[in-house]
Amino acid sequence: MLQEKENEELTEAEKNEVEKSILSVDAGEGEEDESFDIDESVRTFDSSDAPMNLTEQVESEYNDDEIQVLEGLDAVRKRPGMYIGTTSTRGLHHLVYEIVDNSIDEALAGFCDKILVELNPDNSVTVTDNGRGIPAGIHPVKQIPTLEVVYTILHAGGKFGGGGYKIAGGLHGVGASVVNSLSEWMEVEDYVDGEKYTERFEKGKVARPFKDEGPSASYPHGVRVTFKPDPEIFTETTVFDYDTLLTRLREQSFLNAGVRIVLADRRQLAEDGQSPIKEDELQYEGGIKNFVTYLNETRHYAVVHPDVIYMVGEKGTSIAEIAMQYNDSYNELLLTFANNMHTIEGGTHEIGFKAALTKVMNDYARKKGMLKDSDKNLSGEDVREGLIAVISVKLEDAQFESQTKAKLGNSEIRTLVESTISIKLREYLEEHPVEGKAILDKALAASRAREAARKAREQTRRKSFGDTTLPGKLADCQEKRTDLTELYLVEGDSAGGSAKSGRNSKFQAILPLRGKVLNVEKTRLDKVYSNLSLIPIIQALGCGIGEEFDITKLRYGKIVIMSDADVDGSHIQILLLTFFFRHMRPLIEEGHIFLAMPPLYKVYKRGGKQELYAYSDAERDEFIEQLGGTNVEADRYKGLGEMNPEQLWETTMDPEKRTLKKVTIEDAIACDETFSLLMGDKVEPRKVFIEQNAKFAENLDI
Repeated sequence: MLQEKENEELTEAEKNEVEKSILSVDAGEGEEDESFDIDESVRTFDSSDAPMNLTEQVESEYNDDEIQVLEGLDAVRKRPGMYIGTTSTRGLHHLVYEIVDNSIDEALAGFCDKILVELNPDNSVTVTDNGRGIPAGIHPVKQIPTLEVVYTILHAGGKFGGGGYKIAGGLHGVGASVVNSLSEWMEVEDYVDGEKYTERFEKGKVARPFKDEGPSASYPHGVRVTFKPDPEIFTETTVFDYDTLLTRLREQSFLNAGVRIVLADRRQLAEDGQSPIKEDELQYEGGIKNFVTYLNETRHYAVVHPDVIYMVGEKGTSIAEIAMQYNDSYNELLLTFANNMHTIEGGTHEIGFKAALTKVMNDYARKKGMLKDSDKNLSGEDVREGLIAVISVKLEDAQFESQTKAKLGNSEIRTLVESTISIKLREYLEEHPVEGKAILDKALAASRAREAARKAREQTRRKSFGDTTLPGKLADCQEKRTDLTELYLVEGDSAGGSAKSGRNSKFQAILPLRGKVLNVEKTRLDKVYSNLSLIPIIQALGCGIGEEFDITKLRYGKIVIMSDADVDGSHIQILLLTFFFRHMRPLIEEGHIFLAMPPLYKVYKRGGKQELYAYSDAERDEFIEQLGGTNVEADRYKGLGEMNPEQLWETTMDPEKRTLKKVTIEDAIACDETFSLLMGDKVEPRKVFIEQNAKFAENLDI
């Protein structure tokens, strides 16, 4: 075990050990590595102490000198994707997140406990906090108001180690200035020591200079930022979605126990003309323990053990919080955060959690005799089946891979998380033998199912599909370059026959679906490998599933689900999407899954030659009027099989004319919740969902 040494050089052997450890983290190894040691200098806490108040006021002064400038400007308005990822609806909402994150950083520093987010009638957004406010003097280097520095200069902020913040998610000093640059206008009200200061910007430029407005006794400290996204940048939409913002703000509330966050939609007001129709107040004293409970409840899972296991470890200025609970599902949900930023691609904290969890569970299983000497170890997938876990680390000098903070790179955090899990989870299992046995029983059942899946997989490979592993019904294409190929998953042999005849065989492959598609939400992996509807899909794609999945072996760049435009077709779509989401999620995340959009109607005039294809009732009515109204018919398509090959090509498969919908994951947490709700085995919550959302259903064939 490596210990810190003060004023002493490491030996050559120790240097080699450090280098080897860092290399293993960079390579993404460690999930099944059981060779790590516990760092005894990590301080852990009893569950009775939890949840901790992890905010702590910094000791140094927060004044104008603390706002530092890192030189170097980029044309944000010309390349917004560099800073917010995209100018679609996801990028639009990212603007709000950037401003809220600044308020959250004030909470982390121990100076803010209330944040208000308001959606205004003109589609601007106001974010208000009761933090310290922005230093209101003249910046000593730039010689302009410090507030102006923060909102107009990239890489300017108090989070570069000057002492204004101990821990912060915003590390690059670009969030506020990027939002300002991408806004049609922005107004900032700054409250410092009972004084009010204001400034207005338009497209990132000063429109109304910084001004001291005088005393503000009713609101002594904090910041209120109002901005309106620029439609020249956000050409897709500038309308914010309430539920999208609510999900993110709820997440932040869970991660910061005790902080009160309010979201109010003032775009529509009640009869009194003042009260918003939608308003949610979010405050969770239990922090991430409440988060895990919420995640289980919204998915309507039955839990394996009643209490949420909560662990905290600390080393130096770094803190790791872990909350976890097992449920009766076959899926895992692991959410990781660093300084309140959702690290969707994981990082060293996730690697440390997986490695320690696997080792502790195997050690405990062997100690209790549930694994014999001759038995193989439980795998990481085994011990994480049915697990919901939230990992939140807070640290100084967090190293992220990009401005969107998708992956944490600090190697010391892996050791902190590993040690915390190793110490505290062992204690929990020893002190709670009944719960420990229930957890192990589930992991052992998962292990047996994994072994059954392996045998089923091998048996599937041995079955006679000629000399190839490709399914017999697959009509393959000639092109071998993945980025140019398309695989159509077609509902029914009739439609499959039309698709084969009508396709462009150079780059389009056709696979008719066989039998009923399995609902994988209710089954383990071994059942997937024995299902006749899914085996051909797995074979055709070539990239495997589960622990074998390797996207580099994918044979087709586009996977297109082509089903009838009716209720049964929609059901097939959701069953296939559930399969891809649970067992091949990178296919969705990297944009390989599409939905074909076949027409609902053929509109034609009796005796005439012109045929028009309508994809909605409104378009049907428009075409009827366009053709003169009289002697015009529209014989709604009941299924793809009713179209001849030429019609199917022209309407649904021709790249020049077709419409494809790309399946994306804007919010993986919400997607997971929806799949669990719609495809799980709890009937009542699904009934409630249908009753609440039936009015939004379109194109029902009834």
